[in-house]
Amino acid sequence: MNTTLKIAMAQISPVWLDKKATLQKIENAIIDAAKNDCELIVFGEALLPGYPFWLALTGGAEWNTDVNKELHAHYVNNSICIEKGELKAVCELAKTHGIATYLGIMERPTDRGGHSIYASLVYINEKGEIQSVHRKLQPTYDERLTWAPGDGNGLQVHPLKAFTVGGLNCWENWMPLPRTALYGQGENLHIAVWPGSDHNTKDITRFIARESRSFVVSVSSLMFKSDFPNHTPHLEAILKNAPETLANGGSCIAGPDGEWIIEPVINKAGLIIQEIDFNRVLEERQNFDPVGHYSRPDVTKLIVNRERQTTVEIK
Repeated sequence: MNTTLKIAMAQISPVWLDKKATLQKIENAIIDAAKNDCELIVFGEALLPGYPFWLALTGGAEWNTDVNKELHAHYVNNSICIEKGELKAVCELAKTHGIATYLGIMERPTDRGGHSIYASLVYINEKGEIQSVHRKLQPTYDERLTWAPGDGNGLQVHPLKAFTVGGLNCWENWMPLPRTALYGQGENLHIAVWPGSDHNTKDITRFIARESRSFVVSVSSLMFKSDFPNHTPHLEAILKNAPETLANGGSCIAGPDGEWIIEPVINKAGLIIQEIDFNRVLEERQNFDPVGHYSRPDVTKLIVNRERQTTVEIK
């Protein structure tokens, strides 16, 4: 088996809260990655249709205000319902070009009623098939004002050439037990997706790589003040307190020894491309394997519930 894998990190900005226009940017990035013979492309957390930056800029915790209600409704209307085929074009591109895809979306699932939204990480294999949808287990701080908490159904890994790939959203990567759930299933290529900025990626990317003796690919979005579309509800209130740069990127790759392969890339839009070799995993697992020879399952063991949670079960 060919042990190398060519990866594209898509460090791009959304057309904020405009799912149609953002989908077009995503599709263009996949086509560009395919032209560069990439076999995996990764996009940032909640890129489709964007991160809820208004919460920190407009008093997002204020109760029962028009600003928060109308922006939330706009956000939900621009979130993705997979069951309605809204990722069909992305899946078709993945199949056409034989490129696996990790995509951060705001998901509006029908199995939870269709009115709440989840920060979900979708894995589409090189055949264009959706293999897992991981709903972020615990939204972080003000995210809880607009995102719902997910479940363990998406804590899954997938074969990709010689690799076994899995992924987590943003601060989930700081949660040791979800990381262990992926390690225990054989993960050796860890995907960490972020809304943006090197303050998130610069420490934990190398830490996870050293802990797991795996490759770690951290992919962040970009977001600048100019990326807020003119048709955004309450745009003046958002721009009043918005800095010029809300997310500076910081996408990067660490090797199984915890050293940089690509250091965090700042304020640069486009594809960041790198080839990695699976044999490096085996070399570093020689002295440490957190779920293999350097583990004691007779002493400590993790239980994972991967059941998809729903309020109503119809029999």
